[in-house]
Amino acid sequence: MAHDRAGRPARPTDLEDIAHLVTAYYSRVPDVLDPAQRVAFGTSGHRGSSLDSAFNEAHILAITQAIVEYRATRGITGPVYLARDTHALSEPAWTTALEVLAANDVTAVIDARDRYTPTPALSHAVLRHNRGGARHQADGIVVTPSHNPPCDGGFKYNPPHGGPADNTATDAIAARANELLLGGLSEVKRTTLRRALETGVERYDYLGHYVDDLPNVLNLDAIRGAGIRLGADPMGGASVDYWEEIGQRFDLELEVVNPFVDPTWRFMSLDSDGKIRMDPSSRYAMASLIAIKDDYDISTGNDADADRHGIVTPDGALMNPNHFLAVAIEYLVANRMGWDALTKIGKTAVTSSMVDRVVSVLGRDVHEVPVGFKFFVPGLFSGSLAFGGEESAGASFLRMDGTVWTTDKDGILLALLAGEIAAVTGQSPSARYVELERRYGSPAYARIDASATVEQKQLLAKLTPDMITTKEIAGEPVTAVLTRARGNGAPLGGLKVTTENAWFAARPSGTEDKYKIYAESFHGPEHLADVQTAAEELVGRALSGDR
Repeated sequence: MAHDRAGRPARPTDLEDIAHLVTAYYSRVPDVLDPAQRVAFGTSGHRGSSLDSAFNEAHILAITQAIVEYRATRGITGPVYLARDTHALSEPAWTTALEVLAANDVTAVIDARDRYTPTPALSHAVLRHNRGGARHQADGIVVTPSHNPPCDGGFKYNPPHGGPADNTATDAIAARANELLLGGLSEVKRTTLRRALETGVERYDYLGHYVDDLPNVLNLDAIRGAGIRLGADPMGGASVDYWEEIGQRFDLELEVVNPFVDPTWRFMSLDSDGKIRMDPSSRYAMASLIAIKDDYDISTGNDADADRHGIVTPDGALMNPNHFLAVAIEYLVANRMGWDALTKIGKTAVTSSMVDRVVSVLGRDVHEVPVGFKFFVPGLFSGSLAFGGEESAGASFLRMDGTVWTTDKDGILLALLAGEIAAVTGQSPSARYVELERRYGSPAYARIDASATVEQKQLLAKLTPDMITTKEIAGEPVTAVLTRARGNGAPLGGLKVTTENAWFAARPSGTEDKYKIYAESFHGPEHLADVQTAAEELVGRALSGDR
């Protein structure tokens, strides 16, 4: 059930006390013996609030020193590209990181305009530096908790491939960071911010290089020529300057709907749980943009670091992220003549099977991976994956010539692609999805959460196919029981069961005492409910040891 004020404007009582939040960053010392206060990298970096002693100066000192040591063991001798978003804790953490990098004689590359840097612009910059096999390879750090509430901070590491670090890297970094915390940070090197800025940084025009390169990945001439009216909402995030520049640089009919940056995000509407959350896939968080959907041909939203996208159309309101991914893939394969016919389309195991049906008819192969954009990085980097997308509204794809654009999610790119689709086809993306449903069926998709203990979550992550003996789900024979991804063979961290017209996947939450069940059925909402019920029963039996 949604909160009774979900989708309504935030009130003063909903806002964070920013001074208190920042003071807690510097003053609270985490207890490294408490698992909730240790360094822990999830699917996209270390996240937490300074008020919970989960994201404090001590964490960032330790993580940055651990990154310095990790990159040295990997022979990475170039600079670190350093970006931050608009969360209140991002600038303090960015500053701490600068001080540690400079003390370790590692050059940090910071924004030439002293402004915010989206995640895709950081990925673009790292790839640009390393293009052609530069002798001194660079890597990157993005200070962002993505779409998380204003009280949170986040810290992500991107190796020289430009995308999110894999588990091998993050496990090593987290382990060393916790060692440093246990040692009272005595091995951490640090200098003053003044010295770091005077001797330890280079300045780089993240915005200019990213925006200049956009015509090599998108048909912006078509958007301009068709007179597509775009409304872009940065949602108080790092893309705010980028949207203004894109509109001016390419002479587009583009209006920045909300040009404000405020660490309290007082202009937001509340998300489904009553919290302020910059999630462009949530109809509650996007309520203000949906309300003016008729003012533009395409309206778009991005989260705080602009790695996620939300697409709003006059005829369809906010598109389900799964729906837009299917439309984007169908359009791109038909309109990117420079893409090799053997390139595959990447999707996560919990992304809609509509993608599979579309890709099959297009004559390409699906590359299915576990949850986490990091699993798309090798394919996007090499060009063997033309597109990588996940159900949580994150995606990226290749340039027109079939070479890598970014190896991290790019919400700006996907938002502009919606405008290109409307310009070239004469239809909104939501209208094109209706056509896909006519051809391939109309799937019902949902995610639910169920309670689980720590022990049960660990068991769920270790399930093997032979532990599941069920032969039928919601009246259909089981066609596959998977604990490893079909595409790359990596562990799913849970379970996926498929039938001819439906599937479900169960995986433990990384931060809460629950597990998530994703399910989809091409037989409608009632059958979906039956699949969900069967999934809960099956997982419940598996967790209790009863097959």
